[in-house]
Amino acid sequence: MTSLRLGVNIDHVATIRNARGAPYPDPLRAGMLAAKAGADGITAHLREDRRHISDDDIDKLARELKVPLNLEMAATEEMLAIALRHKPHAVCLVPEKREERTTEGGIDAAGQHNHLKPFVRRLSDAGIRVSMFVDPDARQIEASQSLGAPVVELCTGAYCEAVIAGDERAVAGHLDAARKSAAAAAWLGLEVHAGHGLTYDNVKPIAAIPEIRELNIGHFLVGEAIFVGLEAAIRRMRELMDEARQ
Repeated sequence: MTSLRLGVNIDHVATIRNARGAPYPDPLRAGMLAAKAGADGITAHLREDRRHISDDDIDKLARELKVPLNLEMAATEEMLAIALRHKPHAVCLVPEKREERTTEGGIDAAGQHNHLKPFVRRLSDAGIRVSMFVDPDARQIEASQSLGAPVVELCTGAYCEAVIAGDERAVAGHLDAARKSAAAAAWLGLEVHAGHGLTYDNVKPIAAIPEIRELNIGHFLVGEAIFVGLEAAIRRMRELMDEARQ
């Protein structure tokens, strides 16, 4: 199998900071610690309501990180302008609703094809690698390829929720969908990533899917860092991912 990269999402370092309106903890410091601990890249989601990551955070991350920055964003003109200004290594287009606590599923690449096409084109023309955050569904994967995005990131949220619920039948179904979707995407020439809700307890079956090249994990790692520290949390996740690849 190919090696599996780990992207660490630092959004919820900013969530903790913003709870008090303080200048700490600093997402940039978290990103640098994550890289030191073995993260291959840093992910940050600049939401339209700025509930966690701020414009200033993106300024600092884009300027000072030594590892690739993956900017998650909605497909809006405001976010496009920010991405084109900072030119991160990658942009992941995600759905966004103001009332949601967290991203609730993949973007509708098929249903929003005409809206998304110019965003993918303009980002790609700027030399930014574009990924589509989609549910593990053949129609969405085919639409992503049609849009010209070279990467799909499979949403693992439903799988992770099924694990928490202890619903073995649902877990098996979601894993089967992830495996088939990853294989289909790779056959179409897309690079396959995955993420959302992954923890120590559920990461291995996803990490073992051979076509997946990168996992993006954040909320769990930031939470686990409260107890063991960010570096230790990331190193343990890295170990589990490596074990799954073996």
